[in-house]
Amino acid sequence: MKAIGPIEAIKFWLEQNAPNNSDLETYLGSRARVSEILNGKRQLSITMIRKLVSAGIPAELLIRPLHVEKAA
Repeated sequence: MKAIGPIEAIKFWLEQNAPNNSDLETYLGSRARVSEILNGKRQLSITMIRKLVSAGIPAELLIRPLHVEKAA
C-alpha cells in the first residue's frame, strides 16, 4: 500500500471541504503557488504546513517528503 503524501492529503481535504482550488489560496498563497504545489513543483513551507494543520490536515501527512520536479 502506497503512503499518502502531502499533495494527496491536500487534494483529499479539498474534495471534502472546499468547492475549488482557490480556497487553498488562504493557506498556500497565490493561485500560482497553489498550482505549483498541487503539481509537485514547489515544497510546502513551515508556514503553509501550519496553516493547513489549522484547517484540519494532519501534520504527519504534510511533513512527508515531497518529490519536486527539477527545472530544466
